[in-house]
Amino acid sequence: MENVSVHKASGKWVVRAGGAVIGESKNALELVEGDYPPVIYFPREDIAMAFLDPSDTRTTCPRKGEAKYFSIQTKSALIKDAAWSYEEPLDQVSPIKGHLAFYKSDKIAVEQL
Repeated sequence: MENVSVHKASGKWVVRAGGAVIGESKNALELVEGDYPPVIYFPREDIAMAFLDPSDTRTTCPRKGEAKYFSIQTKSALIKDAAWSYEEPLDQVSPIKGHLAFYKSDKIAVEQL
């Protein structure tokens, strides 16, 4: 079983979609899972949730639980399943409850300021 750890991400983080800032936080969390690159989770209260629409997509991770996905509507396009959240995460990653993570792509940037 891969090891998973969650800790407070240092500094301030921003997420941009379609060029617009949709979130900025000094309270982001960093999740590290095995050899995967670290993933930044933003507190929901630091995200402009009006830009996010829940999708029907669900996935299950044996280490984190069931993820719900969100699509982001930008001025020019819908970015399908661009963000995810674990509403009821497993105990070892319980701090990520109430947080959202984003797929980095040419349309979405997650950066430390």
